Amino acid sequence: MKLARRLSRIEPFYVMECAKAATRIAGSAACDPSQGGERMIFLNIGEPDFTAPPAVLDAAQHCLAAGRTQYTQATGLPALREALSRWYAERFGLDIDAERIVVTAGASAALQLACLALFEAGDEVLMPDPGYPCNRHFVAAADALPVLLPCGAAQRFQPNAAAVQKAWGPRTRGVLLASPSNPTGTSITAAEMGRIVQTVRERGGVTLVDEIYLGLSYEEAFGHSALSHGEDVISINSFSKYFSMTGWRLGWLVLPPALVAPVERLAQNLFICASSVAQHAALACFEPESIAEYERRRGEFKARRDFLVPALGSLGLNVPVMPDGAFYAWADCSGHAASSWDFAFDLMERAHVALTPGRDFSREASERFVRLSYASSLPQLQAAVERLRRVLA
Repeated sequence: MKLARRLSRIEPFYVMECAKAATRIAGSAACDPSQGGERMIFLNIGEPDFTAPPAVLDAAQHCLAAGRTQYTQATGLPALREALSRWYAERFGLDIDAERIVVTAGASAALQLACLALFEAGDEVLMPDPGYPCNRHFVAAADALPVLLPCGAAQRFQPNAAAVQKAWGPRTRGVLLASPSNPTGTSITAAEMGRIVQTVRERGGVTLVDEIYLGLSYEEAFGHSALSHGEDVISINSFSKYFSMTGWRLGWLVLPPALVAPVERLAQNLFICASSVAQHAALACFEPESIAEYERRRGEFKARRDFLVPALGSLGLNVPVMPDGAFYAWADCSGHAASSWDFAFDLMERAHVALTPGRDFSREASERFVRLSYASSLPQLQAAVERLRRVLA
């Protein structure tokens, strides 16, 4: 069967390939406690170990019991768009009109809609390296070309305005950033984000920012939204991370007013709407008791970070930049192995700890770095560190 040429630009998602290998090893006798083994500790997937809080679960059950499962508007429940607008005002001091918010079937749908609305064949989109691999594949699926900007530890693994200006060419359409970032957990400062937005704006381009970890910032200097830099900034967000609703597949876009109708037209045809049950349930995310629980969890993620990063350093797995958000550590394993891929598989086999090699996230440093998720509990992280210490010693 003849396949579309764009598929040649879509690489496998190696995170999931590693996850399959970890699951296979986890099912072996070496990981079976009844046969003297030790269970696999999974630090490879970016999924909070917290589930949706009680108010959200109750809201979903009430929605089902009342039969509120019909289609919604393609842009989402008006009440949910209003709730998000209030959240931006209360949490970030931003005045975001609810009409600019489009609820989507996860951040993945949000990225697809934005890329299809803005990019076409021949366009180039500047993106950071390291970065989340699916973001560049959304660009490629729109027949545009992702152009990766190498970002080292001195830049906090994030691009700056000078790098954007230097890389900008006649075919550049804009930038797609992520703050906080997966895999590094680092953010772009408010001042630098402003400079990037202005650089792009002066060249007639578009600025898209993946902000799905926005609520999970741990340092006062970084807990801001790129939306503060003007209505022309496009934000992609999700209920998966801060709001602990990964499998519910619910996200949203904040768009310039002129882009809402075109994106709505695409959404009507591609998705009809996001899950109505998930939308009704998500209204309970903004109840005071839910927000209090999310903030408690944010504090727990910070405690996990504060344990894990120094512990990794003591094992020769230095994290060059302390993550200020999300729940990832981007650790240098070059002192132990020449290949992060081989290193990760070796640890799965010998330490029964699953982590992710850098292949997905970076072209420049794929063999040097591994990503560990601290979305697991503190006891799990402590046990993982002891196993790594045993093997690496």
